[in-house]
Amino acid sequence: MDFFDHQSIFFTVLGYPMSYLEFFGTIAGAIAVFLSAKANVWSWPLGIINVVLFFFLFYQVQLYPDMFLQVFFFITNLLGWYRWMHPQKEEEDGNKQLKITRLSFRWWIGFGAIGLIGTFLFGRIAQNLNSMFPFVFSQPSAFPYADSFVTIMSIVATYLMVQKKLECWLVWILVDVVACGLYFSKGILFVGIEYVVFCFIAAFGFWYWLKEFREA
Repeated sequence: MDFFDHQSIFFTVLGYPMSYLEFFGTIAGAIAVFLSAKANVWSWPLGIINVVLFFFLFYQVQLYPDMFLQVFFFITNLLGWYRWMHPQKEEEDGNKQLKITRLSFRWWIGFGAIGLIGTFLFGRIAQNLNSMFPFVFSQPSAFPYADSFVTIMSIVATYLMVQKKLECWLVWILVDVVACGLYFSKGILFVGIEYVVFCFIAAFGFWYWLKEFREA
């Protein structure tokens, strides 16, 4: 049994073969997102488990931008974990927690431009990965531009989350909606269902953080 092979089946439910990789990666990710919606610092170590497993899964289903995204997530989970545990002195309060803040309109425009330009550039690269590096990527990238959009905007949302910006959850909702379509299209149904749930968790996260922001 190869745990990191998505063809290695853990169990079958309603005719759907569930791999070890997809099951444990999805469960770890779901718990991590729920904890982040509660502003719980343990979301970060659970996220590390999730991204390691999804790195191998996305490579095998030709979602290459998503695969590269997991490398970024691995690093940011480490940084986010440290950042939430060690807020800067000027941001400390009696509980030594980083405060939730709002994003200015100017930064909304800036991050929107980063999303559009980044999606185009990364999409062009993803579209040609199998011709540039055929010994690594034997199959062409599936949905290179949509997948690149998910990747770039996930990076934006993660940065905003690390900084505890309220609007990170609005970006996550957009990312999760597009990601649902990708994962269902590639036949990784449990991951697709997870991202449907993530849409609702992100909406809850926005409501919860907004409440915390107003009460601060």
